[in-house]
Amino acid sequence: MLKRIPVKHLKPGMFIHELCGSWMEHPFWRSSFLLDDPADIRRIVECGIHEVWIDTARGADVLEHPEEAVAKAESDAAVERQLQRAAATAITPRVAMREELARAAQICARSKAAVVSMFNEARMGRAIHAAEALPLVDEISQSVARNPGALISLARLKTADDYTYMHSVAVCALMIALARQLGLPEEHWRQAGLAGLLHDIGKAAIPLEVLNKPGKLTDAEFEIIKSHPVRGHQMLCEAGGADDVALDVCLHHHEKTDGSGYPHHLKADEISLFAKMGAVCDVYDAITSNRPYKAGWDPAESIRRMAEWSKGHFDETVFQAFVRSVGIYPVGSLVRLESGRLAVVIEQGAKSLLKPKLRVFYSTRADAHLKPEVLDLARPGCTERIVGTEDPARWHFKHLDRFWQTD
Repeated sequence: MLKRIPVKHLKPGMFIHELCGSWMEHPFWRSSFLLDDPADIRRIVECGIHEVWIDTARGADVLEHPEEAVAKAESDAAVERQLQRAAATAITPRVAMREELARAAQICARSKAAVVSMFNEARMGRAIHAAEALPLVDEISQSVARNPGALISLARLKTADDYTYMHSVAVCALMIALARQLGLPEEHWRQAGLAGLLHDIGKAAIPLEVLNKPGKLTDAEFEIIKSHPVRGHQMLCEAGGADDVALDVCLHHHEKTDGSGYPHHLKADEISLFAKMGAVCDVYDAITSNRPYKAGWDPAESIRRMAEWSKGHFDETVFQAFVRSVGIYPVGSLVRLESGRLAVVIEQGAKSLLKPKLRVFYSTRADAHLKPEVLDLARPGCTERIVGTEDPARWHFKHLDRFWQTD
């Protein structure tokens, strides 16, 4: 049986099913393991993880304060209620996904080249000219205004070699979409986008053998990784040209509302709105992207896990707006329909976040592929509905992204 428990109740002999948090924020290579080393309990606490899922069928149960343990069904119901609150506002793109994909692909390519150049300059100790990135931010902003799903979804498709660069592009686009959803003034969209593009520039100062290590990080290596906000902030200050928003997001995008983040352990209102936005956007893109040591999570599953962690990790208002900006079922999500068919989300619905446009391609009842067909859940008379998300790995599906990239 799976139970979510506070880390203060961890004991040797428990089987950790999952750590409640992004794998980018802890030094453990795997999130499922038998807890047989007391030092690992200390490491879990020190890296800011508050809760974990334990599997009582594979290890010890929680004995002290069992009332603080949360069963899987109870947790899922709470997450569902939280996401339902975000479903009231639909996404209304100006152009269809298929119309924006080609333009977004060109913008992604130009953006990647610009960010690669920026990081190379930083690695060589040269000044970063933040203002030179503003025309690129404007292009990304225009694409997001036409259809946020296109560029955001394309930027999620990264190789191990270009992760750091495309992550900056993706967070830029996510920050712009979130700023729009929050109703911020238009001049703040550009500030949010530039902050997203520059937020990880400090990783240019991290040795590549640590940054791209495919296995478990040592405590010392994890501390080196955690130094990137301070290093990036220093780079931007020395170069000049970056505004206060970019400097703030660069330095504070790993802060958490309960004070367990880094580098300054800020709490709640001590964290600026833009830094709270950066925290959500950074984590979402990180956990949905493939890394050398871990496959990215399904986008819809990522939203659900973030909702599960959100108390103490993210600002609730910002997280709710983020869900509305990308969807409860973001583009590329694998979902199960009431009929037993599986489908990939290809575009958000015009009327409800619960009714996106899908491409149906598999029957679980027949255990067979179907001829792909487009299904709009918001279409009048449509009786199908989404009943859950699915893990593509469970079905041995590869290259699911082809379903939303093709017309």
